[in-house]
Amino acid sequence: MSLLEILAILAAGFVAGMVNAVVGTGSLLTFPTLLAVGFPPVVANMSNTVGLVLGNVSGVVGYRRELAGQRNRLLELAIPTAIGAVVGATLLLALPEGVFRRVVPLLVLFAVALVIAQPRLSALLARYRDHAGSAWALRAAILMAAIYAGYFGAGVGVIFIGILSVFIKDDLQRLNGVRNVLAAISNAVASLVFIVFGHVAWEAAGLLAVASIAGGQLGASVGRRLPSNILRTLIVVGGLAAVVKLLVS
Repeated sequence: MSLLEILAILAAGFVAGMVNAVVGTGSLLTFPTLLAVGFPPVVANMSNTVGLVLGNVSGVVGYRRELAGQRNRLLELAIPTAIGAVVGATLLLALPEGVFRRVVPLLVLFAVALVIAQPRLSALLARYRDHAGSAWALRAAILMAAIYAGYFGAGVGVIFIGILSVFIKDDLQRLNGVRNVLAAISNAVASLVFIVFGHVAWEAAGLLAVASIAGGQLGASVGRRLPSNILRTLIVVGGLAAVVKLLVS
């Protein structure tokens, strides 16, 4: 890689680390950057996932105060997240490229709608929130989102937060902390599959890792101080930007 390409990957990784910590759409910056410097789409996708894992972990560390007292919730959602990520990563290796691309914008747009409608939907679901069916519906939704995360993942943070905000009554910042954990788990599990069975461009992944760690810390520092209404607005804007980007790419 040339010096310019290295700098481009570092810059994209840093910004993606920030964006992932706040709204979870950072892959929309790094994936096209890897394509632009010449990596094949599937290799770029795998390398992007591997490279952003430490950035996800950095965002989790930044949100550690918001995660206090949520251990049981995280353990409950970690299992469907890990299973879904394995399935999604396996699909990426097994299926022809682009199978899910047609539905990806619709998934992200649906998640944006969930975030917008969350206060009303939460009120409607309040009477059912303590029922066992609601808990299983949450797990099933997280499982499906994690399958997408393992397969491609662009904008999956918006999908995670949309699901969480509808099914769980809690402060949006605390849920955003959970969203960071789920993103870290899904990326880490998918990365293990890619490392063992796929092909990772380690130079690119290493550059993304270094840059996204720093970006994740800065993003978490800024994001966790935002009022919930502003955070919700940023999530919606980020989700709509993801839809536009996916439609025109």
